[in-house]
Amino acid sequence: MQNIRHLSYNDIEALFLQIGEKKFRAKQVWEWLWQKNARGFNDMTNLSKELRQKLAEQFSFPALTIETTQYSEDGTIKSRFVTFDGYKVEGVLIPTEERKTVCVSSQVGCSLGCKFCATGFMGRKRNLDFDEIYDEVVLVNQHSEKTFGQKLTNIVFMGMGEPLLNYNNVLKAIERISAEDGLFMSPKRITVSTAGIAKMIKKLGDDKVRFKLALSLHAANDKKRSEIMPINDTNNIQSLTEALNYFYKHTGNEITFEYILFKNFNDSQKDADELVKLYRQIPVDLINIIEYNTIENASFDKPEENVTNSFMEYLASKRVNARLRKSRGKDIDAACGQLANKG
Repeated sequence: MQNIRHLSYNDIEALFLQIGEKKFRAKQVWEWLWQKNARGFNDMTNLSKELRQKLAEQFSFPALTIETTQYSEDGTIKSRFVTFDGYKVEGVLIPTEERKTVCVSSQVGCSLGCKFCATGFMGRKRNLDFDEIYDEVVLVNQHSEKTFGQKLTNIVFMGMGEPLLNYNNVLKAIERISAEDGLFMSPKRITVSTAGIAKMIKKLGDDKVRFKLALSLHAANDKKRSEIMPINDTNNIQSLTEALNYFYKHTGNEITFEYILFKNFNDSQKDADELVKLYRQIPVDLINIIEYNTIENASFDKPEENVTNSFMEYLASKRVNARLRKSRGKDIDAACGQLANKG
């Protein structure tokens, strides 16, 4: 049975004309699907029961549901979603005074096997469809309104999975999220984070996307980066430098680096110097220096505070725009790198 949300507006219009219904019914159904956030055909209360029954017999409507919600001491909220076929993914609401940000997943698990990320130890089960990604945003937005009295302000694709390995669904989800007849959120408030797939970064440039891009860098030389991120063997730093410059030339969109500090691995002044040199080769707006969050199966630690401070001071002395990002939601395994359907 076909998923009704995989039909275009024109498809739905044609369907209603075919079954002898008025054309305006298409607009009503479309609004329920993408603006009024129906969870099933029975929610579509301005349609007759008979018409709702007809739709239910002809189409599926596999909406994401929330299985559990966990609340951190720092205000972070983690939701575990269940797909129609029983897979589980997680999303995180990160509230601050100025922003309400949702961190969404794009895949069930991840195939890239980064050595510091809990999701990487799960392997990849399947891609999320664009409507499932859309549901994550809708459900977390409802949480935000209920808990904080505010809608989401920002979306980051930094949850489970590699967004550029689910390219079409991620772009379609963003189109629906930013569309006037969708959630109507500005693409400038959306950031897609990638472990670095050069040809797909260039494709983003060719497709003239309007959202921001973040590169999970974590080491500024190939030897170290390959040790912790196997993807670097086929997408080295030189190829990523070229791809990011291509992306910027074609879009002008903001680029950030994500850099987790690991004790005695990438936290020395030499590491900072390599990071500065790379920063100078790409129009990077900001480097987010991230606190490491411990996970099972990984042997990394976070550096002592004085080492982190020295690293930040060195970057500042070189006039690098860098910010130390404090971990949020560690107590509920909701922080960076911790999403693995635990608890």
